[in-house]
Amino acid sequence: MFQRLGLFVALCAGWILWSGYFKPLLLGLGLASALVCTYLAVRMRKADGVGSQFKFLEHVHQLATYWPWLLLEIAKSNVDVAKIILSGKMNIDPVMIRLKAGQVTEMGQVIYGNSITLTPGTITVDIDDGELLVHALTQAGADGLAEGEMDRRITALEQ
Repeated sequence: MFQRLGLFVALCAGWILWSGYFKPLLLGLGLASALVCTYLAVRMRKADGVGSQFKFLEHVHQLATYWPWLLLEIAKSNVDVAKIILSGKMNIDPVMIRLKAGQVTEMGQVIYGNSITLTPGTITVDIDDGELLVHALTQAGADGLAEGEMDRRITALEQ
């Protein structure tokens, strides 16, 4: 029950934060969307019999440190990509790398893949059997991912 309520609250908060509008119609549409998404998520968990092992409410304190760290990484990557574009030389060295995900749940691996994709200059192309195929714009970007800091932080969210 708490997990469902946590999902509903997170969806409502996301709607409000991302829309930035506080008009009754839009708030009502956000509420309806959150209800439908929560209902579908509950039904999907019952249908597949597995459900998510990632418990949002149990990890709020870890998420509170992960999100700012991720935003900082996104900002640093934005600067790096902007430097490449503005230099005019387009000093890129595209590379595809395979990364072993330290996460044990599919949800953790998806969060890892999405976090990589949110960071400019890198895109998760495929996730298969705990291994991610990632395209990086530069070798330095690939090396940064290979260091494993993002992987460690997301793995900590599962525990």
